[in-house]
Amino acid sequence: METTDAFTGLECIDCGATFDAEEGSHRCGECGGILDPRYDYGAVDLDRETLASRPFDSMWRYEELLPFARESAVTMDEGATPLVECPKLADELGVERVVFKDEGRNPTGTFKDRGQTVAMTAAVQHGATDVALASAGNAGQAAAAYAGRADIDSHVFLPARAGFTNKAMVNVHGGDMTVVGGRITDAGAAYADAMAEHDDWYSVKTFETPYRHEGKKTMFYEIAEQLEWETPDAIVYPTGGGVGLVGMHKAAKELRELGLIDELPALYAAQATGCQPIVEAFESGSEVHEAVEHPDTICGGIEIPDPGASPWILEALRESGGGAVATDDEEILEAAIAVAKGEGLEMAPTCAAAASGAWELGERGEFEGDETVVILNTGTGNKDADVLRSHLMGKGI
Repeated sequence: METTDAFTGLECIDCGATFDAEEGSHRCGECGGILDPRYDYGAVDLDRETLASRPFDSMWRYEELLPFARESAVTMDEGATPLVECPKLADELGVERVVFKDEGRNPTGTFKDRGQTVAMTAAVQHGATDVALASAGNAGQAAAAYAGRADIDSHVFLPARAGFTNKAMVNVHGGDMTVVGGRITDAGAAYADAMAEHDDWYSVKTFETPYRHEGKKTMFYEIAEQLEWETPDAIVYPTGGGVGLVGMHKAAKELRELGLIDELPALYAAQATGCQPIVEAFESGSEVHEAVEHPDTICGGIEIPDPGASPWILEALRESGGGAVATDDEEILEAAIAVAKGEGLEMAPTCAAAASGAWELGERGEFEGDETVVILNTGTGNKDADVLRSHLMGKGI
């Protein structure tokens, strides 16, 4: 494999076993745990001046802290998304500053592109001819797009409730799509059955590949640089599987290790009350979640009743000094509409859980008034515009 100088291989977050990246590609061969890319940070030659001299044009500008070099990446220049100032929301939350990290500007409209560019690059390096995953929607669309760019066949398993845009674009990108009745767990079961029949398929599913959370960590690199290396006081993130959350926490620790920032940001997981396993585990002081037996939320992207990486997510929340918050679907939909009406930013319902969660945190007195709060808008609102419009119509608007 062609890897960057500092990348040393993969380490299991559960048992600590290490693997050469060429041999290990997915789960730990010792215990089945999640693998995480590791680096020799002493070999990373990266400072603020070097970054300032580079165009702010892609997440691959941070290649020293990624497993693969930019020149070998399967990329569409994803990342480099803006931080949008939202002064009206700052006033409403009672804080000094609110900025939205607007991930809807990515090639397929969501932050899933950050994970798929690295995962698909790994697939190419491993000689994959077919990739597969189960997805609530957006990751499947992104995988089909990046697989098409890499001339790899993609097999995407979606639940019936996935949005029309996701389903349509999987087809448009040339993906082999299987729509499964039920929810994400049902799509996951169908995917597992198919993987058992096709041992040549390469998984790009959440936490099956070690590289999706690695791509998403670049969100925090950009946030830190865009804030001129002042660590934000809080980052509120819509949380299902938690890939971006653990990725950003890792990125913050890396930047601190390199002396680029001094403190870690407090990370807050925002969920819907109809499916809040992380919130319940955090509030009870548990180290692992209990699966939600009957999930029920309109926010399909974060309706993950049994998040396999919950110990890692909970560790990130506690280590960062953050927390977890859940709000009702009604509040989430109202938050999406309020942000669009007041600030012009378009948020899909799933993403708006972060805005709704931030409002709830403010009402609880979590903020003192002088904070900089970053809200992750993980995807563009036009993915689920019909849901938001239906909500307005139901109110007679």
